[in-house]
Amino acid sequence: MHSKVENDKFLFQFHSINDVGYQNAWDFQKLLHENLKSVKSKTKNASDSSKVITKSLNHVVFCEHKHVITLGKSGKLNHLNSSVDNLEKEEIEFFKINRGGDITYHGPGQITGYLIFDLEQLYTDVHRFVRDIEEIVIRFLHHFDIKGERLENYTGVWINKGTSYKKICAIGVHLSRWVSMHGFALNIDTDLKYFNHIIPCGINEQGMELTSLSEELGKTMKIEDVQDLLLEKLVEVFDAQRIEE
Repeated sequence: MHSKVENDKFLFQFHSINDVGYQNAWDFQKLLHENLKSVKSKTKNASDSSKVITKSLNHVVFCEHKHVITLGKSGKLNHLNSSVDNLEKEEIEFFKINRGGDITYHGPGQITGYLIFDLEQLYTDVHRFVRDIEEIVIRFLHHFDIKGERLENYTGVWINKGTSYKKICAIGVHLSRWVSMHGFALNIDTDLKYFNHIIPCGINEQGMELTSLSEELGKTMKIEDVQDLLLEKLVEVFDAQRIEE
């Protein structure tokens, strides 16, 4: 049963996937992306009354991946500290993908959010899109009395620790015909030792470290306890409406 649609809202469907291998999530994301582009093409010159169909096909996917390291299109392979053989021994997958950004890790305890959006329904500004994704996480952290910050020349969300900055969320996107894919990776209860296999996001500067929500709060936080709050902040930032499948 579909929700009542508010015509001025940005409409999306939400999907949550747990304990998923990267290839399965990647295939699902590509399917949603291609479908949205296809529907957008067919309805480009349609009447205003039929364009609501296109709006209903935006998607938000929250994944909790099995261990995987992904290398973005601008990433450098020498930012991988381990051989692919060593990764396989530790049951860590490795993929080269088409998102922006460098190298990162996804795994248990982390929310990887994929935003498959027709940005022409919002704005045609990729930099604003990245800033809005950061804003979602900043508002999410504010709920826990944690001040998330943006750093000049670095995407993502950081926490100022006085003598260092700790990154809690990485961001990387890809657009084709203004339809986005990929998104963000937010550390909730992530085992940060897995980042030792890489130079995270290619940043190898002193005082630039990693953290998680659990580490900042000093207690274990579970994805299922915070996922709805994160989705709520996404709805706020994009002035969006979730449509039930």
